[in-house]
Amino acid sequence: METGSAGDVETRGAGPVWTGLPPGLLRMRRLLLVVWLGAAAVGTGLPLGLLAGPAWAAFALLPLAGIAWGWVMLERNWRSWRYAERADELLISRGVLWREETVVPYGRMQLVEVTSGPVERHFGLAGVQLHTAAAATDARIPGLDPAEAERLRDRLTELGEARSAGL
Repeated sequence: METGSAGDVETRGAGPVWTGLPPGLLRMRRLLLVVWLGAAAVGTGLPLGLLAGPAWAAFALLPLAGIAWGWVMLERNWRSWRYAERADELLISRGVLWREETVVPYGRMQLVEVTSGPVERHFGLAGVQLHTAAAATDARIPGLDPAEAERLRDRLTELGEARSAGL
């Protein structure tokens, strides 16, 4: 995955410069996975072990297997997210099995907002949500550093205003 500095828009003739998501998003998602499925394992194993017998407590292994599987899948999903700022549009690419690439022309953006829930704020993360006239082309970039999210919002808003002036 190619990454560039915040000011890089596009290299000459080499196509867009892709930027991946920071590792804090992966850490947050993995922690949530362990907390929720770990609680499910204890909540399943303890009552079954006490009420039905120790053999039934083996059902607690199912959420633990989910943790192992989810650990790997979360990393694959995290690696699939990337975005690129080009001269006339923003590209967002994501997906492991079904690859999805969204192209949002700067002139079509109506609203760019930075969002951050309580868990994201705890991990020092924010997301950028892009709204366009067509609801199907709304796009988001999750798990950015707050400074990068604000820089991206300001840049996209500035470019959007410049491109829509001629409409």
